[in-house]
This record gives sequence, structure tokens and C-alpha cells, in this order.
Amino acid sequence: MAEPGTLHDAFLDELRDAYDAEKQLTKALPKLAKAASSPELRTAFENHLEETRGQIDRLEQVFMIVGEKVRGKHCDGIAGIIEEGKSVMEEDFDEATMDACLIASGQRAEHYEMAAYGTLVAWALAMGHNEAADLLQQTLDEEKAADEKLSSLAEEGINQEAADAAHPGETEEGGELVAAASKRSTPAAKKSSRR
Repeated sequence: MAEPGTLHDAFLDELRDAYDAEKQLTKALPKLAKAASSPELRTAFENHLEETRGQIDRLEQVFMIVGEKVRGKHCDGIAGIIEEGKSVMEEDFDEATMDACLIASGQRAEHYEMAAYGTLVAWALAMGHNEAADLLQQTLDEEKAADEKLSSLAEEGINQEAADAAHPGETEEGGELVAAASKRSTPAAKKSSRR
């Protein structure tokens, strides 16, 4: 009977998964950047591509610190997220909607990575791999910052621009969307005003 795996084994498995995920993302991020119509969104994806390359270097350092050979293990999770992103890019959306969808795709990847790196940091600390934990925490912080950047781009205009394109002629009044057409009396509105 084989010996049961240890936390060290689980840590290595997760580390290899993260390494492969970052490698896959170095191929996916340029496609997201190319599909973006917003210059700010394009720049955010391009900047995160550079960060991702640095994250790969950091992961290689972590492998060395824990005395293991650098190698990845196919990350099915990020592969699925990337595949969903490809599907979105094949849709025929207006530019603002495409940008909103690209942000959603990017954030799916960021959230996946934040979960992975949070686990890696916790496990590294539990096993006393403090130097590895510090490197992994740097990456976790970058993933959180990338997610926050995407949120700010969405909240500061891209989502609203997409919503406006979806509902032309509507204006925002007191926090609620009010259709210009609803200001005209409809049969139902006339009935309720007679009461």
C-alpha cells in the first residue's frame, strides 16, 4: 500500500498547478488586450501580462526554496476559464459590452488565482517555508490589485457605457433608471391616475 500524501505533496501539486496556470495566462492575456476597445482596459491587461511573467519567475524561486524541480501540472481550472473567455470573444457584442465581458473573464481568472495563492501562502507558512510564503504573498497581492483595477474600470464607466448601449433613451434619476418612453402616459398609467 502506498504511503498517504502529506501537506508538502498537496503544496507541490498546488504549486505546479499555479505554475501552469500562469503559463497559460501568458498566452491568454495578449488576446484579451487585443480584443479590448478601451485603451485603459487594454493597458491593464498588458500590465498584468508583465506581472504574470514576474509571477512565473517567483514561482520558480519557490520551487528552488523548497528543493523541488520546476515543473507544471496542467491546470484544468484556468483552462476552463480561458476557454470561457475565448467563447466571449467570439460573440458579436458592441464594444462596451465586449469590454464589460472581458473584464468579467479577467476577474474570473483573478479570483481563481487569488484562491490558489491564498492556499499556497497559508500552507507555506504552516510548514515553515516563510521565504516561499513571502514570494507567494507578493503574487497574491498583485492578483488582488489586478482584480481591483478591473473592478474600477468596470465601475468607473465601462459597465455604464454597456448598459446605456443596451437601454438607449434611458436616463438615471435618483439612482433608478427611468425610460424616457415611460414619461408618456400608457393605458395602465392612465387607469391608475384616475383612482
